[in-house]
Amino acid sequence: MVKYSHAIDQPSFIKLERLTMIKTHIELILAIISGVLILLGWLLMHQEYPVASAGIYISAYVIGGYFKAAEGIKNSIRKKDLNVELLMIIAAIGAAWIGYWTEGAILIFIFALSGALETYTMNKSKNEISSLLDLQPEAAWKLIDGEEIRVNAFSLEPGDYIVVKPGERMPADGVLIKGQTSVDEAAFTGESIPVVKTTQSEVFAGTVNLTGAVQIEVTKKSTETMFQKIIELVQSAQSEKSPSQLLIERFEGKYVKVVLSFTVLMMFMPHYLLGWSWEETFYRAMVLLVVASPCALVASIMPASLSAISNGARKGILFKGGVHLENLTQIKAIAFDKTGTLTEGKPKVTNWFVRSDFDKAMILQVTAAIEKQSNHPLAQAIVSFTEHTCSTADIQPDTVEDVTGFGLKASLDNEAWRIGKPDWFDQNLINNDILEQISLLSKEGKTIILIEKNNEVIGLIALKDQVRPQTVEAIQYLKSVGVHTIMLTGDSEGTAATIQKETGVDSYKAGCLPGVKVTEIKKLKNLYGQVAMIGDGINDAPALATASVGVAMGAGSDIALETADVVLVKNDLKKIAEAIKLSKRMERIVKQNIVFSITVILILMASNFLQTLDLPLGVIGHEGSTILVILNGLRLLRG
Repeated sequence: MVKYSHAIDQPSFIKLERLTMIKTHIELILAIISGVLILLGWLLMHQEYPVASAGIYISAYVIGGYFKAAEGIKNSIRKKDLNVELLMIIAAIGAAWIGYWTEGAILIFIFALSGALETYTMNKSKNEISSLLDLQPEAAWKLIDGEEIRVNAFSLEPGDYIVVKPGERMPADGVLIKGQTSVDEAAFTGESIPVVKTTQSEVFAGTVNLTGAVQIEVTKKSTETMFQKIIELVQSAQSEKSPSQLLIERFEGKYVKVVLSFTVLMMFMPHYLLGWSWEETFYRAMVLLVVASPCALVASIMPASLSAISNGARKGILFKGGVHLENLTQIKAIAFDKTGTLTEGKPKVTNWFVRSDFDKAMILQVTAAIEKQSNHPLAQAIVSFTEHTCSTADIQPDTVEDVTGFGLKASLDNEAWRIGKPDWFDQNLINNDILEQISLLSKEGKTIILIEKNNEVIGLIALKDQVRPQTVEAIQYLKSVGVHTIMLTGDSEGTAATIQKETGVDSYKAGCLPGVKVTEIKKLKNLYGQVAMIGDGINDAPALATASVGVAMGAGSDIALETADVVLVKNDLKKIAEAIKLSKRMERIVKQNIVFSITVILILMASNFLQTLDLPLGVIGHEGSTILVILNGLRLLRG
C-alpha cells in the first residue's frame, strides 16, 4: 500500500538525477578512453614494443573495467551470490593470462560501453518523474493582509489564499474564489481543450492558468496534492520489480555458478577427450565464460517494465509496480462499481413533469428556490438544472425545513410546499397522470422527486446518475478480448438492470454492501482465476484489496487510491482498456527478449564448441544482444 507521507523534494531529486547522469557520462567516457588505449596497445604490439603494449592494455583493463568490477564485487558481497559482472571480469583476466590481451581488452571495452548505454537507457525510462517535477512551481503569490507575498509553494497550507496570474502554473490544489479563467489541464486529463474555471471550481497543482488572474483558496497540503500522488506512485512503481524480473534475478546467481562449473570442466575435458591443445582448451573456456553469460536475459524485463510504467504515467494510468502491470495480462474478469465508476457519480435532471392545470415555469422557479436552501446532491442537481432557464432571485421562501430521509418542507406566501421521495406522500393525493409517469420513469432506473403544493401533488422531477461517455466503449473492448464484465452495486435491482442495459456489462449484482462485494470477488476468482475490481469509494476498498488487481478512479476516496494497485488519474474508463493493451504489449516484448537472448546464447555456445567462434565475435554477439533487448524494451515508451 502506498502512503502519501511526504512530498518529493524537487531540488534534491533533480540533484540526484544530475549526479546519476554525470556518473553515466563518466562511465561512457572511461569506456571510450579504454577503447582508444586498446587501439594504441594493438599498434605498439605490432611495432614490437611488448612491454609498453602490456602497460597500455593493463591501463585499458583498469580504466574500462573499474565501474563494472566494483559493481560486481559490491553486489556479490551484498547479495552473497555471483553475478554476470564477475563472469566478464574473470573471462577478461583469463584471456590476458593466456596471452590474448587484445581480445580481453576488447571484452572489457564492449562490456563497459554496453553497461554505460544500459544505465543511460534505464535512466531515460525514468524521466517521467523529472518531467512531472518540471510542472511543479517552486514559488507562489500568497495573500497576506491584502498584499501579494512570494513564498515557497511547499509552505502553503489549507486555508491560505493565493493569487495565480495568467501564464503561471497552479502551485497547489484548491478552489477558485475570485475571478474566472481557462486552465490547461492536459498534464492530468490529456485533454488539449482548456477548461473554464469559475467560482468554486477545483484547480490542481501543476496545471496552467491561461487567461485571467484568479484568487485560490488552498484546500490541500503540498504533500497531499494530486500532483504529489502521481509522482509518488510513479516513483514507487519504478522501484518495485515484477515476478518475472525477480525470477530472472534469482535464476542469475544459480546460472552463473553452473557456467563457472562448466567452464572448469571445459578447461580440461576437451584436451583429454577431443585432443585439443591446452591453449585452445583454455581459450574456448574463456570464450564460454563470455557467451554463456546471461546479460541479455537479465536485461529482458526491467527496461521493458520501466518503459511501460512510464508510458502509462504519461497517459494517466499509474501502476504501483511492475507486478500489477504483469498481472493485468492474465485478467479474465473485471468487476465494476456503479456510482462514480461506470457512471458520473453525480445525478442530473432527466425529466420534468407538471400537471397541465398549473404554471410549469412558476413551479420550476419555486422548486429551485426551495432546493437552493439544501446541500443534498439531488437538490444541487435540481438547482444546477434550473439556473440557466429561470431566475430565483425574486423568490425567498419564508421557512425551509429539511426532513431527514424524506425531503424539504417549505412555506412561501402562506402556501405549504413539500419536495421529496414518493413514499413521503399520500398515494391518494397523486393523480393518475403523475402515477403513470412515476411507473414509467422508475422502470428506467431514475430517482423520482415529487412536488406537493397545499397537500396536492402537482408534479415530479426525475434524476439519474448518467453513464460516463467512455464507459460503453471500454466495456465493448473488454468483451472483445474475452474479459467477463460484471457490475457490483448497492443500488436497487431496477436501477442495476437499467445501467446494465445502457453499458453492456455481461451481468450485475444489486444491493451489494462492502462485504457482499468481497464475497462476489472471491466467487469470480474461483471461476476465472485472475480478477480485477474497479471502484472509487470507501465501500469499494475491501473489494479492491481482495481482487487480483485493484483499480481506483483518480477522483475516488483516499482509501480507494491507497488500496488500489492501479489508478486511472483521468477518471476515464477507456484507460483500463489502454492499460490492458499496454500490459499485453509488454508481455509480447518480454517474450521476444527472452526467446532472442536464449537463442543467441545457445548459438554462440554451439559455435564456440565447434571452434568457429573467436573471442572478439563472441563479445560482439553477447553484448550486442544485450543492447538489442534493452532497445526493444524501450519501444514501450512510444505510443
